[in-house]
Amino acid sequence: MRPAHLLFLALAISLPALATNSGQLYKDPSCGCCGKWAAHMRANQLTLQSQDRTDMAQLKDRLGVPANLRSCHTAQLGRYVIEGHVPAAMVQQILRDKPAIAGLAVAGMPQGSPGVETGVRESYQVIAFTRTGHQYVYATVKGG
Repeated sequence: MRPAHLLFLALAISLPALATNSGQLYKDPSCGCCGKWAAHMRANQLTLQSQDRTDMAQLKDRLGVPANLRSCHTAQLGRYVIEGHVPAAMVQQILRDKPAIAGLAVAGMPQGSPGVETGVRESYQVIAFTRTGHQYVYATVKGG
């Protein structure tokens, strides 16, 4: 093979991995914790392009985020919707394992969750949700 073909092959192999680890963050322009959560994601090799939106409720409706799981920001990575302060390790896990879910959510803004580091660490649940409305506890993060 010629060097140019090898370079093309290397790029073609790496593109799916790059595409999986990047996505879009939608947030209210006045929110400060969303940028901190994005920094947490970036520190864990998950890159998000940030987009300020004033129509967050409509966006969440369109993306299928259940009303009881909503938080301040919403992200899309690959085919998954990530709502709120979900830890990067769990996002990486679903990107790797590809479960049959629509996404993960952390409702509200639990103290100590990524992006809401205040020195206090509350326990909270990460909820998986499907397009058909099914929800279940994906993981429990213990406070301390």
